[in-house]
Amino acid sequence: MSATTPARPLEDWIADDARGLNFFSIDRGLQDGLKHYMDGQSLLAIQPHLEELGRVAGNELDEYADIADKHPPVLHHRDRFGREAQWIEMHPAYREMERIAYARFGIHRASHAEGQFGRDRPWPPLAKYALQYLFVQGEFGVMCPVSMTDSGWALIEAFAAPELREKLRPHILADNLDDLWRCAHLMTEKGAGSDVGNLETRAIRHEDGSWRIHGDKWFCSNTDAEVILLLARPEGAAAGTRGLSMFYVPKWGDDGRRNSYRIVRLKEKLGTKGMPSGEILFDGAKAYLIGEEGNGIKQIMRTVNFSRLSHGVRAAAMMRRCWNEALAAAQSRVVFGRTIADMPLLRRQLMKILLPTEQALSAFLFSGFVMELENQGDRRAKRAIRLITPIFKFRACRDNVPVATGAMEVRGGNGYIEDWVNPRLIRDAHVGLLWEGTSNINALDVVRRAIPKEAAHEALRDILLERIAGAAAIPAAFRERLERMVQRAADFAGAVAASDTVAERQARLAAGALYHAMTAALLAVEGATAGADGGDARRLLLARMVLQHRLEPQDPLALENTAFDEAAEPLLLDETPVPLAEAERVLGL
Repeated sequence: MSATTPARPLEDWIADDARGLNFFSIDRGLQDGLKHYMDGQSLLAIQPHLEELGRVAGNELDEYADIADKHPPVLHHRDRFGREAQWIEMHPAYREMERIAYARFGIHRASHAEGQFGRDRPWPPLAKYALQYLFVQGEFGVMCPVSMTDSGWALIEAFAAPELREKLRPHILADNLDDLWRCAHLMTEKGAGSDVGNLETRAIRHEDGSWRIHGDKWFCSNTDAEVILLLARPEGAAAGTRGLSMFYVPKWGDDGRRNSYRIVRLKEKLGTKGMPSGEILFDGAKAYLIGEEGNGIKQIMRTVNFSRLSHGVRAAAMMRRCWNEALAAAQSRVVFGRTIADMPLLRRQLMKILLPTEQALSAFLFSGFVMELENQGDRRAKRAIRLITPIFKFRACRDNVPVATGAMEVRGGNGYIEDWVNPRLIRDAHVGLLWEGTSNINALDVVRRAIPKEAAHEALRDILLERIAGAAAIPAAFRERLERMVQRAADFAGAVAASDTVAERQARLAAGALYHAMTAALLAVEGATAGADGGDARRLLLARMVLQHRLEPQDPLALENTAFDEAAEPLLLDETPVPLAEAERVLGL
């Protein structure tokens, strides 16, 4: 800044980021989507709490997250008297974030226990995921233990012996930190990451019927959890995944002493720095069998599906935070006499952030809706969610990485500085590509298991086609285009899954096509429904954006193909709701 340049007012600099905003009240897409997918009574009851969490996420939670990110956990092996007494020292900011997640908003127990926010029964899955979505816009790392505690109880409730369920329920579903027992799921070993069948951890059964665990778990998040769920191979069990069983390993024995395992070290990670991940060596730790021997891989897949869905929601949340940051920076940064939000190239860059963000929002809302149908006994929904989970996790987590990088670029040099949230968003975005299966593993799950074993692509196709048919306000020509693409994506994925020669090579293409066709259909139905009710129809335009740029790419050098983009962009980047008639006009270009 030159000596003749007047100082910029402080409030102008503060307006350059999204901290201080209410992440619920500024998100019209979330508000409209909840009206579309959640029953009115539940929405009316949960909305004040979403509003409050939106405020917390944009203020104190974001500040705590920034502090915890800069003060990672410390592992202590002995107390001051020299006694072996391992514990992990967490920064107070991390403990405050735990208090917000577990005690104040009860995200881990929302869909399992009555009493949360005064409700006389558990909340539907969509309410829980809406809470996750808002929380993660402030902090990503804590949601990993919260999700494991949530899905851990689902596993224990489904498979554990009654006496063990009764013992663990009041702790895992506690509404205060003093009584809470958090969960960790430990599968990864040095030679058994994606290939779980190579797992070497052993379970030895003693003469008194008790089990003891021996082995080395290589990547253990929420390392100091009170409830450990892991896979181990009982002595004499078959090789591969068929011989694996599920066990619960308590942190303490009945005598109050630490169980026979030790934390070897904590990992120094690229992201999620506030949440402890480490290596754990089991040396005869007492354990309890969960369910039947040899059924462990089927049981753990239940938690993997929950966790993959949670990862998709987390990716959607982080992309929304990236969008909020990019928009705040673009609207406040002035160069060459005007804000960069008014410049064509920057507006195009904003659209590249907005489109995958809105796709992921629709995917998470729809996922929660379908999961509730499954909970009600809908068998088709059960098959569909088996496919939605891996395609959502696969595509949204991949999209999160370029979105985070694009938001940093909008901010410019400040986006590369640790004073701002962008470096944390970029670091945390990458872990979504790894946890609960890499992109390749999730894509292979689609074509090797979900489609051949469940015909899940047909279930998803039928649900989407019914929803398109039920949205009368979708213009006829566009309706036919959507229906063709949904059918084509399902047919392609089915053909890939049926082929021995191309399945692995085309698995990612099939998973991506299903995701894009699904989100295009959802966006269109949501936009048409809202527009017909006198609300915002802009999601119809986003649906065509998905078709045109993800599934039906046009010649980029043909200027005549840009008419729709040029007409839709100002409507999508403006805050003003788009009437249905205007959306129909632009769709016709």
